[in-house]
Amino acid sequence: MDSLDQEILNVLRRDARTPYTEIANEVGTSEGTVRNRVERMTEEGVIERFTVATRTGNVKAMIEVSVAVDVDTTAVSERIAEWEEVDFVWQVSGEEDVVLIVDASDTQGVNELITQARELEEVVNTKTRLILNEKRG
Repeated sequence: MDSLDQEILNVLRRDARTPYTEIANEVGTSEGTVRNRVERMTEEGVIERFTVATRTGNVKAMIEVSVAVDVDTTAVSERIAEWEEVDFVWQVSGEEDVVLIVDASDTQGVNELITQARELEEVVNTKTRLILNEKRG
C-alpha cells in the first residue's frame, strides 16, 4: 500500500459513496486508477466493507468486555459480532479484551446488551460508556 492508496482510503472513510471520478480529481489521478486500486484493496482485504453511518436518534455506546485468561477472544468476538445492535467488535490490548460499539434504540436496549454480554460464561467483567458525540476524521 502506498501514499495514493492511503489518500483514496481517506476519501472513502469520509464518504464511501464518493464517485471514483471525484476521488480521482481529489487525489490527482485517473478514475480507472482509483477503480483498480479500490478493487485490489477490496480483494486483498484492506477494505473489508463499505458501510453506512446513520443519525437515527439511537443511543450509541462502547461496551468494554473482559474475558477469562484461558478464553479464545476471537471466538467470543465472532459470536458477539452477530448481535443485531453491534456495529463493531474490536479485540484490544489493555485492561479489557474486547470492545463493542453498539447502536441501540434507547438506554434500555444498551442495558439489555450489557446483560447479554455478562451472561456469556467467558465474560468476567464489563464497562460501558455512552457515546455523546461523534465526528469523522
